[in-house]
Amino acid sequence: MFKKIFSRRIHLLKTVYWGSRFSCLGKFIVYRNTRLFIRPSAKVIAHQKFGINCSWAGSSPYSFELILKDNAQLVVNGVFHLYAGGKISVNEGAVLQLGSGYINNNVNIACFSKIAIGEGVAIAENVVIRDSDNHHLNGNTKEQMTQPIHIGDHVWIGMNAIILKGVTIGEGAVIAAGALVNKDVPARALVAGVPAKVIKQDVSWN
Repeated sequence: MFKKIFSRRIHLLKTVYWGSRFSCLGKFIVYRNTRLFIRPSAKVIAHQKFGINCSWAGSSPYSFELILKDNAQLVVNGVFHLYAGGKISVNEGAVLQLGSGYINNNVNIACFSKIAIGEGVAIAENVVIRDSDNHHLNGNTKEQMTQPIHIGDHVWIGMNAIILKGVTIGEGAVIAAGALVNKDVPARALVAGVPAKVIKQDVSWN
């Protein structure tokens, strides 16, 4: 475990500092070109290895930005890797839960309430996940503007997909590249399009 911490690709100082602060030394692995903006009241809870700004080969030239605002929580339950070039923002009092799996390059996650991602997930490049509209529309309330997202176990999300507020994606579902998901997705369904519609039922992937 500690051999990996001393890899040239890993930012040793940040890894040791933040791992010690959150009592997860050796689990919260910060790779180079990672920018962390974490408020004193925010928490990272890593039960397994959590790598941020990882690279498939060699060091990444791209930066990854993680923002945790006041009383925000990032909870990592399994082994999870965030690959290079993305941005994750967890706002005041919000909770982002990660199960196990990976998120590929250039993800954009904005969490204003709660986003829960399950076990064994595969999320491709340039995916956007947002649980809030960020603006009031036609007098909607704060509760209508922001609604939690739940992504189930063993879900595959294709590149350039967009997942919007209030969505639940069932276990084993597949989201096609470029899909705009603004409604719930049944378990083991393949959805595609703008907005996303069910194309096929009872799919499997590995």
